[in-house]
Amino acid sequence: MQKLRLIILASGAALFLPVAGLTQSVSDMQDLSPEDRRAYIESMSPDERAAMREKWRAELDAMPEEERRALRESMAANRPQGQRNRDAMRERWESMSEEERAAARLKREEIRAQRREQWASMSDEERAAAREKMRERKHSRQGKHGGKGDRRRQAGEDTGTTD
Repeated sequence: MQKLRLIILASGAALFLPVAGLTQSVSDMQDLSPEDRRAYIESMSPDERAAMREKWRAELDAMPEEERRALRESMAANRPQGQRNRDAMRERWESMSEEERAAARLKREEIRAQRREQWASMSDEERAAAREKMRERKHSRQGKHGGKGDRRRQAGEDTGTTD
């Protein structure tokens, strides 16, 4: 409850304080519960969120590699497993009311529209760089979690590509 009061106070103070003074460090945000963190971030304006992300990036870039790795591991350990578990996701979806489902669909559509707009505003070079980044991310995930190609190779099937 005290954290919630702090969040409300901080969002009210946003009208009077400069944006940079309100942004919290990465470690401060880790101390908040997921609900408090979400409420705090949602109470911020888009400009404040952008300033906070830039501050966090600067903090992470300034960290030694070992500390950065430890921070990412602790964040991954604190992440609820239900987010990656399809059964838990399905259960959460089925437990939602129709209004909550409609809001989730709307939010998903807004995110898709933002991504389409961002893609449309990119130059050809930026698109090529984004495609390469997506390809790298996809291949790194397949190596960790086993993609379709991994299952086919394990089964001895021909994937149609040369390894």
